[in-house]
Amino acid sequence: MTNDPDCVIGAGAAPRPPMGLAAALRGAANGLLLGLNTLLAFSLMVLPALVKLLLPVARVRAGCDRLLNALAAGWVALNNAWIAAACPAPWQVRGLDGLNPRGWYLVACNHQSWVDILVLQRVFHGRIPFLKFFLKRELIWVPVIGLAWWALDFPFMTRGAGRGARRGDLAATRKACEKFSRIPTAVINFVEGTRFTAAKHAQQNSPYRHLLEPKIGGLGVALATMGGQFESMLDVTIVYPQGTPSFWDLLSGRLRAVTVEVERRAIPMPLRAANALGGKAQRLSLRAWIDAQWAQKDQRISHLLQEHGTHVP
Repeated sequence: MTNDPDCVIGAGAAPRPPMGLAAALRGAANGLLLGLNTLLAFSLMVLPALVKLLLPVARVRAGCDRLLNALAAGWVALNNAWIAAACPAPWQVRGLDGLNPRGWYLVACNHQSWVDILVLQRVFHGRIPFLKFFLKRELIWVPVIGLAWWALDFPFMTRGAGRGARRGDLAATRKACEKFSRIPTAVINFVEGTRFTAAKHAQQNSPYRHLLEPKIGGLGVALATMGGQFESMLDVTIVYPQGTPSFWDLLSGRLRAVTVEVERRAIPMPLRAANALGGKAQRLSLRAWIDAQWAQKDQRISHLLQEHGTHVP
């Protein structure tokens, strides 16, 4: 992998500065900027979202989609601006060469902090489509933001009990994703299913040093519904050499070194099949594929921490 020219390697891992009045004021100001940016973006999305809902005509929907995606991209761009000002230390980023902003990608990443989401949005902005998550169907009723998720074509999925219900749910989710054959899409999945903490690591007795055990359910749904459309998987590794930051660390400018590595992986043809969750053999193949990636990722995190002079227990 090569270093992206826009993301140079910094001089090393500087210790996180102590919290002072200036950092506290900076954090409050950036929190206000984030809130205002989010409120503005959602407010501007309401009208095209309602038009899209009430006038389901192909040409009207296409125009609304372009406007809605532009508003989402603008929201990310403004967030990137205050992050760059608050956290000027360069980030070490590798593996972005050759990505297509009009492509279809499945993004898989380790998960340590809510900061991860803004890091991923900053790294991939303008390089791949706006990142989307599979969401539970019930979340469409969340005030304001549920409408925004629907308008931006976040894939909603239903979950039922029993094998027959799951098959029906999968068919409904696949139908909801049919629009992505026409709309470039990047679907992200945090494979661990939750943020890494020492307590969760110990509770799981995880076989990995820096990771929780991977869960294949979310990836399985993505592959079962859109496997034939994805160009590749983007296997993302995020490392914070000074330790996992809080969201307040990002807002207050106390986030220093960040390392992001992206490895493009071909998705095996059997896992692209429409019935990728339909049998034990397919699930075992997906499990083996992800477990191999997770073992490599765990070793890579150790190596990256050692590069920054961070003690690896």
